[in-house]
Amino acid sequence: MAFIDKVKHPLQFSLFLLWKLPSAWLAGVRVKNIQPHTCTTVVPYRWLSQNPFRSTYFACLAMAAEMSSGLLAMLHVAEAPQRVSMLVTGMEAGFMKKAKTKTWFTCGDGAAIQAAIAHTLATGEPVTLTVQSTGESEDGTLIARFAITWSFKRAAKSEA
Repeated sequence: MAFIDKVKHPLQFSLFLLWKLPSAWLAGVRVKNIQPHTCTTVVPYRWLSQNPFRSTYFACLAMAAEMSSGLLAMLHVAEAPQRVSMLVTGMEAGFMKKAKTKTWFTCGDGAAIQAAIAHTLATGEPVTLTVQSTGESEDGTLIARFAITWSFKRAAKSEA
């Protein structure tokens, strides 16, 4: 899969982040694993990602959570036989523990994303889908849960 190869290429994806998502690049959000149905990202706890309470700033956690689902959406949009537009339309978060070290976010909803895109292409109707991204510390402690709502629709000829 060409998209997965691009994401797994460290320099190529780093340049993509720097160009398209510079705040995520500066905060240190990186992809650790991507497959068609699951994606894991990581955000470090460091000076550029911290808050005054000595933990990772919630916005940096949100960037990593959104990226874990967004890359799955981008993968399936890239593979779609027609152009599809995608947009985050909602997000809910729950924070269980302070993030004092690296936090790994995993979204395992790639199959649901793929089905939503197939549905919008088959019917022409927009589809909204809420996916989950769970953040854990290195020892497996639950740090946060995010519910991210994506909207997919068949793109107009002038949209990309």
